[in-house]
Amino acid sequence: MNLLKNLLFIFLITFTSCQMQTDKNWVNLFNGTDLSGWEVLNGTAEYLVKDNAIVGISKLNTPNTFLATTKEYSDFILEYEAKMEDGLNSGVQIRSNSLPEYHNGRVHGYQVELDASARAWSGGIYDEARRGWLYNLECNPKAKTMYKHNDWNKFRVEAIGNNIRVWLNGVATADLIDDVTHKGFIALQVHGIGNNSRKVGKTVQFRNIRIKTENLEKEKTKSISEIHQISYLLNTLTEREIKEGRKLLWDGKTTNGWRGAKLDKFPEAGWNIKNGILTVEKRSGGESTNGGDIVTVEKYGNFILEVDFKYTKGANSGIKYFVDTELNKGAGSSIGCEFQILDDEVHPDAKEGVAGNRTLASLYDLITANAHLYAPNESTPKRVNRYGWNRAKIILKDNYVAHYLNGIKVVEYNRGTQMWRALVAYSKYAKWPNFGELPEGNILLQDHGDEVSFKNIKIKILNE
Repeated sequence: MNLLKNLLFIFLITFTSCQMQTDKNWVNLFNGTDLSGWEVLNGTAEYLVKDNAIVGISKLNTPNTFLATTKEYSDFILEYEAKMEDGLNSGVQIRSNSLPEYHNGRVHGYQVELDASARAWSGGIYDEARRGWLYNLECNPKAKTMYKHNDWNKFRVEAIGNNIRVWLNGVATADLIDDVTHKGFIALQVHGIGNNSRKVGKTVQFRNIRIKTENLEKEKTKSISEIHQISYLLNTLTEREIKEGRKLLWDGKTTNGWRGAKLDKFPEAGWNIKNGILTVEKRSGGESTNGGDIVTVEKYGNFILEVDFKYTKGANSGIKYFVDTELNKGAGSSIGCEFQILDDEVHPDAKEGVAGNRTLASLYDLITANAHLYAPNESTPKRVNRYGWNRAKIILKDNYVAHYLNGIKVVEYNRGTQMWRALVAYSKYAKWPNFGELPEGNILLQDHGDEVSFKNIKIKILNE
């Protein structure tokens, strides 16, 4: 019996010692009594301490107000709890900065979202004052159910190397790979409410804010492969992307795998490659009148295609699939289904066609892009980074096709149906027999005489 008691005593001492050592790796960012170690940036909303929590209070006619740590952090595991009144929007900035040379010190960088709206993107990752949404939760339906309204929510953020992962109330919400910013402060946000008097005085609260910066590889959470990983690394596949069967359709350096749509080699002029970016050059604005369209050497059937693109003011271009380069040997572009790229606000083609079916991300001249059909709580029918980088995704499985713009579905259709053939019959493609019904075809990037750039062109072949 004494031996058993001694062994139990030794176990408890060892366990307690290990527990204390683990807890010792955590550093509290908030002492529970005052705002020591924090500073207010940008706006004039109020922050105060009440009941061991930091309370941010919304205010009329002030921009976003941030309470930032005076210390910067690179790799870390961060935990905190947040509670927000409905009607507000907030978040926690990580690896963020306020620099005089960037919009006069405007806070910018990664933000872990706190979203009480019906959209329900809490735990997603937004790039504040820079690129917009990097990881929304339309790809993670389970995560959209985890936010607790008007109650405390627990967040865990693991920012290690290029990987930022987030959990909300114990459920994985985001898995982002990005290398734009590696170090910066942590900041709490009171979002601006403009002149909306109904939102004055509403609060967002934060408590139990702690960070760990040591032994991260040992203490990070194991793989969260049950949710989608999104990467923005330049022309580079992550380990997980390779494991899941994705391939680079363009290597970022050469013209390998591509040719002119009406040539047996890559065009000698009209396209350039620089710093990992493939750009069709500005000329007359005509269709395929300079270097001409380029297509993949190989043909593809079932696949998931991702392409990052950036258009200039007034530009027109497109990403085509099911392309048959033997059609239309004359002037103009090769024939295929098109994910339209267009500056909707400037280019006149946005007002042509039927009900906007020639606008950005639409199935050109056939189906209008509209996120509200698939994400009804979204605030806009299309999330567009005008003159910045946008991501197109095309899913093609047998006769089913979907277009995504910046992570949100905007078009969906089935080929070969009565509805499909009626749409084609009423379009500019009516003269092409069996348009869009090929089992496979080339993938095409269009030269429409305007400057448009491409990068991160990836494909995953889907099993038959």
